[in-house]
Amino acid sequence: MDEQELTKVFRELGARDPEGWARSEKEEGIPQLLRFLFLQNAWAGIVSEADSSWIEREITSSQRSPDAPYAGLGAVLQTCREKGVSDADLTHLARCLQAQTLFSVGYLLEGPTESPPEIGEITWGLFQTDENDAPFGPRIGSLHESVLECDPSGKEMRR
Repeated sequence: MDEQELTKVFRELGARDPEGWARSEKEEGIPQLLRFLFLQNAWAGIVSEADSSWIEREITSSQRSPDAPYAGLGAVLQTCREKGVSDADLTHLARCLQAQTLFSVGYLLEGPTESPPEIGEITWGLFQTDENDAPFGPRIGSLHESVLECDPSGKEMRR
């Protein structure tokens, strides 16, 4: 794709700066479309600021199965509600924590900050894969740099 076609794709995908993403891919050789698609899909797993129904689901699930993995979340949410914390505040808290985790994972893909000396330097990365699950193309890096830019709300975790 040329830059104009790529800009159109970014625009259709909802990028806030489609020209910037496309220009960076073409001029700098950074696989920005792949970065954007990964982050857009990752953001789909973060609770929406417009939907607090997840809170009731977590509380109900926790009450039904208090010994299940993650049941503590529902119990804590119930305690927060009992103390008067609003669903909007709980949702904002959850979104911020989830976005911070996404940033941390994106940063971790740049390489660990420490590894045992007997192992040596460790590197890993995110790559596109073919039909045989073999990686190909350039490494999709620096995801952490664009986490907030891909926030669907456009607020970058501000209220």
